Amino acid sequence: MATRLSIPSDEAVRWLAREVLPHEADVRRWLAQSLVAASETDDVIQEAYCRLVDLDDPGRIRSPRAYFFQTARSIVLEQLRRQRVVRFETVTEIDGLNIEWDEPSPERIAAGRKELERVMQIISRLPDRCRRIFEMRRILGLSQREIARRLGVSENVVENEAARGLKAILAALAAEEAPAMTRRKA
Repeated sequence: MATRLSIPSDEAVRWLAREVLPHEADVRRWLAQSLVAASETDDVIQEAYCRLVDLDDPGRIRSPRAYFFQTARSIVLEQLRRQRVVRFETVTEIDGLNIEWDEPSPERIAAGRKELERVMQIISRLPDRCRRIFEMRRILGLSQREIARRLGVSENVVENEAARGLKAILAALAAEEAPAMTRRKA
């Protein structure tokens, strides 16, 4: 494993304790599922901590949990490469495990964008006042009082129009889903 040549900063240690350490049990479970020998798990975890605490700017890491998993995975693969004989199954089993990363996959991003576009089209078909109130309330996050003030209507009107808009959107989504569900059953 790596030789420690420097003393980590207090800030780096605090970051590691706050952002990475809570995920140790998950990484240990993943390592056990990855067929890493129990005797090597502690070494992999320790090496991962050493690498993570030595990062120049850990604050740039958007998902410390995913980074911890990836670091552990890299260490395991490095160990496998160093061994003289590596079972092919071991490498494919590690790659084949479905680790749930915090970062969405490209497929999930594309599906999310498609769903957002679908909802935005439904919102655009709402009656004008209903659409404006729904957008101000649900998208911009304005209070009922602020919307009522801006539009010169009562708060009761804002509440009713926002509810009407939400009901119409949910009904439109359900109506679009119904044919798809019928096709799946057939």
